[in-house]
Amino acid sequence: MTIKKLALILAPALAVAVALPAAAEITAAEAAKLGNELTPLGAVKAANADGTIPAWTGGITTPPAGYKPGDHHPDPFAGDKVLLTITGANADQYAAKLTPGHLALLKAYDTFKMKVYPTHRSAAYPQRIYDATKRVSQTAKVVQGGDGITGAVMGIPFPIPKTGVEVIWNHLTRFRSDLAARKTGQAVPTRSGNYTMVVFEDEFNVVYSQEGQTEESLQNKILYFKQKVVAPARLAGGILLVHETLDQVKEPRSAWLYNPGQRRVRRAPNVAYDNPGTASDGMRTSDQFDMFNGAPDRYDWKLIGKKEMYVPYNNYALHSDKLKYDDILTPLHVNPEHLRYELHRVWVVDATIKDGTSHLYKRRTFYVDEDSWQILAVDQYDNRDQLWRVSEGFSINYYDVPMFWTTLEVHTDLQAGRYLAIGLDNEYDMYDFDIVRNLEDYTPAALRREGVR
Repeated sequence: MTIKKLALILAPALAVAVALPAAAEITAAEAAKLGNELTPLGAVKAANADGTIPAWTGGITTPPAGYKPGDHHPDPFAGDKVLLTITGANADQYAAKLTPGHLALLKAYDTFKMKVYPTHRSAAYPQRIYDATKRVSQTAKVVQGGDGITGAVMGIPFPIPKTGVEVIWNHLTRFRSDLAARKTGQAVPTRSGNYTMVVFEDEFNVVYSQEGQTEESLQNKILYFKQKVVAPARLAGGILLVHETLDQVKEPRSAWLYNPGQRRVRRAPNVAYDNPGTASDGMRTSDQFDMFNGAPDRYDWKLIGKKEMYVPYNNYALHSDKLKYDDILTPLHVNPEHLRYELHRVWVVDATIKDGTSHLYKRRTFYVDEDSWQILAVDQYDNRDQLWRVSEGFSINYYDVPMFWTTLEVHTDLQAGRYLAIGLDNEYDMYDFDIVRNLEDYTPAALRREGVR
C-alpha cells in the first residue's frame, strides 16, 4: 500500500469531522460558555460518549510528592498499563483514529509501534491566562486574512475558533511560561543510527503572556528568542536572535545572526518559512521549530473540525533523566518503548499553499490539542501530493509552572528513511523558568557583546 493511498483511506474519516462556518466573531453567549461547559481555554469540558476521554477537571496544578525545582518532572502516571499496542499488522483496525502520518510510519517500519495508554487531560495554566482568554475572546480579530491579529494580549485569542488560521494563532500565542532557558540537543541519525549531537542553549522571553501587558506595551511583539550553538566545536559560538511579531503585516519577523568567525552580527531575513533549520542537515524547515512558528501568510488554512485521535501525550517517560540519548535515538525512528500515546480530541487544520507563493510543503495537516492549543502532530506533503514528513510533538504538563509544552519534537522523513529529533534534554539540566531578563538583553548590540565574550 502506498503512502498516497493511505492518505486517501483516511480522507472520509476527516470529512465527517464537524463542519464549521466562515470567520465570525464569537457572541456573548458563546463567550459565557468558557469555564462552564467549555474549559477556560475553549475545549469541551465533558467526557466523550464512551468515557475513553475523561472530563477535564483542571489538569495538574501541583507537582507530585517528592518533586523538587530543577528536577526532570516525575511521571504522575507511571502506574498506568498499556491499553493497546498498534503495529503495522493491526493498524488498519485503528485507522479511523490515526493520522495518515502515523499510519504511514506503522506501515513503513516493522519496528515502530504505538503504545496507547489511558487518557489524562493534564493540561493546566495559571488563572490569569484563563481570565485573559475570556477577556479577549470577543475582541480578538485576524487582520489581512489572518496574517496577523489584533485585540488580544495574554490570553488565547480564539478559544472558540471559526477558521483554521485562528487555531494556528492560538498555537502561536499559547502560554509557554513568561521566561525560560534550556539546554537541549538535536540529532539527525543516519539510517544505521549514528549521529552527532548539536547542542543549543535557548532562551524564550514570551512577552505576549506576561502579566500586566497591554497590546500597546507589547510593541507588536509576541516573543524574543535567542539560540546559541555550543557543540560540536565546528559550529559552536553561532547565535540566533529572533523578534516574533503579532501583526506580521504591520511588521515582519526580525532576525539576526552572530558569526563567531567574523565576530559580526548580521540581519538574517532567511530565518523563516522553508529555509533549513539550524544545523538540521536539511531535515526540517525553520517554520517547523516548535511544531509551527512564524507567519501563516503562505497558506490557505481550512478548519476541518474536531476529531478523536491517538496522539503523543503525557510523555514523562521520554522526558526522564534516567534515559540516555542512545536509549532514545535508534535507527529509522525514535525508540517506541519510551513513547506514550493517548486518545484526545484534536482540532484538524489543513493548510494548502497559496497561489503565487512557494514552500517545500505543498500541503500540511495539523492536529492541535483542544486543551492546550499545542500542535501534537503534523503531516507534510510534497509537490507531488505525496506524504513526505511526519512531525510529532511529545508533550508534558510542566506542573511547576503550570503549562503544557513539548519535551521532544521528532520530524521523520518517510522518503529518506531518516528523522530529526530536537529538544533532547535527558542528560542536561531541566528548563529554568525563573531567569530574569529585560528587553535590552535581546538586541543586536547584546548579541554582539555575548558573542565576543
